Amino acid sequence: MTCIMLLLHNLRSHRLQIVVGLVLLGGMGWGGQRWLLGPPTPVAVVVQRDFVQTVVASGRIESPHRVEVGVQLTGTVQAVPVQEGQNVSAGQVLIQLEDAELRASLRQAELAVSQAQAKLRQLREVQAPVAEQTLSQAQANQEAATRGLQRTQNLFDQGFLGQAALDEAQRAEHVARAQRKVAQQQLNSARAGGSDMAATESALLQAQAGAELAAARLRYAKVLAPAAGSLIARQVEPGDVVQPGKVLMVLSPAGETQLVVQIDEKHLNLLHLGQEAWVSADAYPDQRFAATLVYINPGVDAQRGSVEVKLRVTQPPTYLKQDMTVSVDIAVAQRSQAVLVPTEAVHDLDTLAPWVLKVVQGQALRTPVQLGLRSQGLSEVLQGLAADDQVLANAALRVDDKARVRPVSKLVAK
Repeated sequence: MTCIMLLLHNLRSHRLQIVVGLVLLGGMGWGGQRWLLGPPTPVAVVVQRDFVQTVVASGRIESPHRVEVGVQLTGTVQAVPVQEGQNVSAGQVLIQLEDAELRASLRQAELAVSQAQAKLRQLREVQAPVAEQTLSQAQANQEAATRGLQRTQNLFDQGFLGQAALDEAQRAEHVARAQRKVAQQQLNSARAGGSDMAATESALLQAQAGAELAAARLRYAKVLAPAAGSLIARQVEPGDVVQPGKVLMVLSPAGETQLVVQIDEKHLNLLHLGQEAWVSADAYPDQRFAATLVYINPGVDAQRGSVEVKLRVTQPPTYLKQDMTVSVDIAVAQRSQAVLVPTEAVHDLDTLAPWVLKVVQGQALRTPVQLGLRSQGLSEVLQGLAADDQVLANAALRVDDKARVRPVSKLVAK
C-alpha cells in the first residue's frame, strides 16, 4: 500500500514532464511519417483514349453574308440597271462602264493574233517547202562540184591542166558545200523545233495572250452579281468615275448561313478547308450545331495578329440572328488511343525539352516527355509516359527531383 501511494505521488510531481514527453513523442512520430512518406501532393493519372485537338475562337453570324461589290478597273459608269433593295440573280449586270476604248483594244489584239497565225502558215506552207527545194538544189550542186573537182584533179595529175584550174575546181566545191550547209540550216530553222518556227509560235502565243487580256478587261467593264440575293446598298450613279478598291454596292446573297471567326495567326498552320467544327451561340450555350470550314483569308490582320476564316452552317438553328456572337471549336487533328496528361502538369511546355514529375514508389522523378497534340487543357504524350502513370498535377508546385511525396486527389484527365 505504501509503495502504491509513493508511486502516485511521484506521478503527480512529474505530471508536466510526462505530458511534454508524450507530446514530443507524438510529434516525432508524425514528423517521421511525414519524412518517410512525404507531404500530401496532388497528382493526376495519365489516361489513354481517343483525342481530338481543337482550335477555339469566337466569331459572329452572317446570315446571309454580305458581298461588297466594286470595279476592277478605272472608268466612267455608263449605266446602273439595278436599284437598292432589288432582288438580283447570279450573273445579272449591276454596273456597266463605258467600253468603247476597251472594244477597240480587243479588235487590235485580235488582228495581231490573225497576223501571227498568217505568218505561221506562211512559214509552214511556203518557207519550209522552199527551203526543202533549196536544199535539194544545193545538194545537187555540191555533188556536181565534187565530181568536177575529181576530174580536174585527175587531169592535173596527168599534166593536162594547170594549178589555176585545180584551184578553181576546189573553190567551186567549197562554195557548193557551204551553200548546202546554209540550205540545211534554213530548212531546220523552218521545221518544227527550229528557231524560225519557235520565234513565230512564240509571237502567236504572245498575241493570243494580249487578246485574252483585252477580252478580260472588256469583261471587267460589266460588273456582274456573284450570286443571287438582295442589293442592300448602292453608292454609284451613271456618270461617276470609279476606281478599283471602292465599295459601290453591297449584296446580301440568299441561301447559306456563314460564321466569320478571327483565329490567332499562330494556329494558321493547323487550319485546312473542310475541317468540321462545333458551334454554340453565347445566348444558347447548351445548344451546339455543326459547321464546316470553307474559307481562310490569305492575309493576316497585322493589328490583331489574327486570320479571318469562314464556316458554312448547312442546318442553322432557327434562333440564329445576324451578327450574333458564337463560340467555335474547330477540330484540326485527332488521334486514336492517345496517351494524355494535363497540360498544367508539364514543365518547360514550350521548349524543346518538356518534362513532368512522375510519381514512382513515393518519389517524384523528373521524366522527359515528347508531346504531340495539345487542346483544352490536355497534351498528348508520344514518349515518356504510359496509361495509369501518376504525375504531379501542377507544374507550379515546387517539388525537387527524387523528393518523397504522398499522392492525394488523383485527378483523371477527361
